[in-house]
Amino acid sequence: MSSIKAFWPNYIDGEWVDGGAGRIDVINPGTGEKLAEQAAADAADVDRAVQAAQRVHISGALSGLRPVERGRMVQAMGRFLLTHIDEIAEVLTLEQGKPLWESRIEIEGAARYFEYYGNQAETVEGRSIPLGADYFDFTTYEPYGVSAQIIPWNYPVEMTARSLSAALATGNTVVIKTPELTPLTNAWFAHAAESVGLPKGTVNILCGLGHTAGAALSAHPLVNQIVFTGSVPTGIAIATAAAQNVVPCVLELGGKSAAVVYDDADLDAFTNDVRWGIFFNAGQVCSAMSRVIVHESVHSELLERLSAMASDLVVQPGIESPEFGSNMGAMVSEAQRDRAFKMVDQAIHQGGKAVIGGNKLNRPGAFLEPTILDVAPDVTIAQEEAFAPVLSVLKFQSDEEAIRIANGTPYGLVGGVFTKDINRATKVARDMRAGQIFVNEWYAGGVETPFGGYGKSGYGREKGREALWNYVQTKNIAIKLA
Repeated sequence: MSSIKAFWPNYIDGEWVDGGAGRIDVINPGTGEKLAEQAAADAADVDRAVQAAQRVHISGALSGLRPVERGRMVQAMGRFLLTHIDEIAEVLTLEQGKPLWESRIEIEGAARYFEYYGNQAETVEGRSIPLGADYFDFTTYEPYGVSAQIIPWNYPVEMTARSLSAALATGNTVVIKTPELTPLTNAWFAHAAESVGLPKGTVNILCGLGHTAGAALSAHPLVNQIVFTGSVPTGIAIATAAAQNVVPCVLELGGKSAAVVYDDADLDAFTNDVRWGIFFNAGQVCSAMSRVIVHESVHSELLERLSAMASDLVVQPGIESPEFGSNMGAMVSEAQRDRAFKMVDQAIHQGGKAVIGGNKLNRPGAFLEPTILDVAPDVTIAQEEAFAPVLSVLKFQSDEEAIRIANGTPYGLVGGVFTKDINRATKVARDMRAGQIFVNEWYAGGVETPFGGYGKSGYGREKGREALWNYVQTKNIAIKLA
């Protein structure tokens, strides 16, 4: 493909450079073949990137700008992505596995973050606090400084945009550690930063292994704030390293999100929601609808509907699916696919039933059939995140039982309730232990709505105006008047 170079360097202090730790092979999950080589950063590369970002921060070249000027540059970065959407989408599909039309949706979503936070740059305002006639007291918000951002492999463009746009809009400089499995598309953020005139060193993008480059970045003494999306064990390690330097974190650590479906729900509409909730991006979504908790009176009917929907999905390499349709791509890697397959096999041995799917495809690439399991709440796959196109369906009798099952995991990222009864929906939404609740539409909301978890799903909020406060700290100034 024309967009795929043989070698992709890192971007540090405005320069494209090789990595001190050699090269990482990037594999096309749709074929299992090598796609390209990516420069692998070592601790020295990380240090140079952080030093560059700190230099720009101290200089005030970004933070000293009028907010509207920063905002316009941030917005322009989003427009740059849209201008190059065709070439970015091709690379994203080839490195990550999702259908080409899904890649375009991801890039459009990434551009929306730059549009939204570029618009928000002017709205971060302090306030005055009355202390009587003898004082003038006010607050200001200042950027933390160097924001370290460790990006997940499932949405490498959109997740980078989510944190990068908010950080730049509030005047922070950034060091991005890209995912080893899907590092290539992040290169366009460097091109975007150059195209809009950001000072060299404002945005630094490097790839490296988590235990080397990731560990060096999260523990670097000049990093002032950390954003991480990924697994619970890695999140704990990052938070521990950050605590040694007393650095704040935003952690999004996944979920086992549940949709509670009542007997009066619109099952046609809900079946369509399941299509997006668990089979979009082959289920590799932190907020995926990985559990359906359905009233026993419609349990059998819903399983039939879901099976019919899943059986219509065509599973093939993402590059062969340029148009919106009933198709699903590969998982990101054979290792991820095999992990999910083992969890499905374990569920069956624990008494669960594979209603449809559950098998690897007999072809090259990281393909797993769209899978629907009928399981009990204590089966492992109903408790632990599979991060795969695997839906666990459970049944309930009473409202209390539904809530108990929904809240019966250590996670709490999102949840949903499907019913025509608004009183029931409101009560369930109140009682579900999750950071965002969808009523009668999975993924309702948008860039404007805050997103983040309870429990082991992490802490801090991304999206919406709430995300801005992750990137600024409050300063109070009290003046004694003469």
